[in-house]
Amino acid sequence: MKRIIYILFSFLLMSCHAQEKPNDMQLHDEIIAYTFETVADGIPIPWGMAFLPDGSLLVTEKSGKLYHIQNKIKTEVKNVPTVYLRGQGGLLDIALHPNYAQNGWIYITYASTEGEGTGGNTKLIRAKLENESLTQIESLYKCAPNTTKGQHFGSRIVFDNQGYLFFSVGERGEQFVNPQDISRDNGKIYRLHDDGRIPTDNPFVGQPNAKEAIFAYGARNPQGMAKHPTTGAIWEHEHGPKGGDEINIIKKGANYGWPVVTYGLNYDGTVITSVKEKEGIENPLYYWLPSIAPSGMAFVTSNRYPNWKGHLLVGSLKFQYLELVKLNGTSIVGRQKIATDIGRLRNVIEGPDGYIYMGVEGKGIIKIIPN
Repeated sequence: MKRIIYILFSFLLMSCHAQEKPNDMQLHDEIIAYTFETVADGIPIPWGMAFLPDGSLLVTEKSGKLYHIQNKIKTEVKNVPTVYLRGQGGLLDIALHPNYAQNGWIYITYASTEGEGTGGNTKLIRAKLENESLTQIESLYKCAPNTTKGQHFGSRIVFDNQGYLFFSVGERGEQFVNPQDISRDNGKIYRLHDDGRIPTDNPFVGQPNAKEAIFAYGARNPQGMAKHPTTGAIWEHEHGPKGGDEINIIKKGANYGWPVVTYGLNYDGTVITSVKEKEGIENPLYYWLPSIAPSGMAFVTSNRYPNWKGHLLVGSLKFQYLELVKLNGTSIVGRQKIATDIGRLRNVIEGPDGYIYMGVEGKGIIKIIPN
């Protein structure tokens, strides 16, 4: 009888523990029902991808090159700004204005040496593409100060349904200085008008010394961001330290906790903080233990993948696969490996043709074709 009671108690304890720890969710392998097609090779670290209205593709390469891919022919775009190439810094994300067909604006983030201090920091520009060259380049935002550290530049760019531009920037390796301080750049999610103006309803407008472009703060290194196709909310994921990668839904003025709360450890295994939750700090929608090193993020809306539609795709740099994060509304209910052992998966997007495209380090751009 005592043994039965002990087993029942242990089962209940494990059940409660599993409910408290979303990372315990089992990762399943996908039954292979697709093939891969290389769209462009010879791109060592393909960072950002954006499809033009004619179906051609713009791809940023971290070392500072921008490629225009048409019918599998890769052309290098000229007049790309010089990047600060160090560690995780370089040429980063790229996105089109929602009304690109009318105004032609392209938005790019990259590590730049411009401004105060030695080294570099993340910068946002916009430009137009004419005759395979960037023209009319405008500077919209530059994080400061520069630093020679090579960590945590971010960065992704997303427009919401109201036409606001969101972009993410990591805390540049200054975890105890930048992310919790709204008077400092870095470790933040920013919101701007499409021309770089700061919206008057941003949460910290008018606060003394605040960086008024900040929309949310307390981020570590956000390298995935996407607009939910139904709700229009901006979803973000970010690298934790040793463990504790997170998925968050971005809210106005919200604090996402780094490094006050985290599910991760320092890389040497020492404790950063024992606090996992705290009043006034947003809990992650989901967190990974162990870390998968997430990069790139896309909601599947295409009918080409019936079993994936309505769910979320996230690339894993560490484990070199594409992960399908299964959703029920805003709840995460399952995980599945896609494209196992594909390589360090830097980005994933859904193209206008409904196909999924992956940016894989050392391989280039790969298209997933359902059988």
